[in-house]
Amino acid sequence: MSTQPETATSALQAQDDVARSVAIIMDGNGRWADRRGLPVADGHRAGTKALRRTVEAAIDLGIESLTVYAFSTENWTRPSDEVDSLMEIFHETIDRELPDLCKQGVRTRFIGRRDRAPDELRRRMAELEAETATNTKLDLWIAFDYGGRAEIVEAARRLVEDGVSADAVDEEALGRRLYSPDLPDPDLLIRTSGELRVSNFLLWQLAYAELVFVDTLWPDFGDEDLRTALDHYASRRRRFGGR
Repeated sequence: MSTQPETATSALQAQDDVARSVAIIMDGNGRWADRRGLPVADGHRAGTKALRRTVEAAIDLGIESLTVYAFSTENWTRPSDEVDSLMEIFHETIDRELPDLCKQGVRTRFIGRRDRAPDELRRRMAELEAETATNTKLDLWIAFDYGGRAEIVEAARRLVEDGVSADAVDEEALGRRLYSPDLPDPDLLIRTSGELRVSNFLLWQLAYAELVFVDTLWPDFGDEDLRTALDHYASRRRRFGGR
């Protein structure tokens, strides 16, 4: 686990400029495996190790909330053998990678749909949330079977179901009906692998986030990459539409 040197001159020293809430699109597992002549499942497994490194680095760097895009609503369209492998790897990750993080004070929560996941995986997801509910060091949000448009549509449907009148519909009313209303809006979004898009991730919550795109493939991502992205964030001035 890395720690920031006390003598560092990094922009991270300006504590008011530290991103407290960070979101990551973990992209590049397949290309990582392909470049090594490995099955794509090996790339996804390498990606789980990158997640653990990144969570530990986030704790060291003072991040309070970390949201990662693990499986999108569109990922169901991938080849069935890859989807089956991903479900197995999610289960492995909960059993192997996350328990130690729990001991470090990480609270894990899942956002998105669960009804399409295997029964055993749903059970383990619920158990992990219950086991870590009182942890306070870092909130780790795992977006599983998640789509930003689907989340907004579902929130709008709940407004109708709750009988909210048209003149009472505002950002607060809709925000309360998102999958996880207590998820803080990210200060910073990082996407790995060199792709330059948000891919239907946290469309509501990213309204004012700073975006950083890196060429590093997700399995190779680590504490230095995270630190560099935070430095980029710290060097920017967020105006939120003002001056």
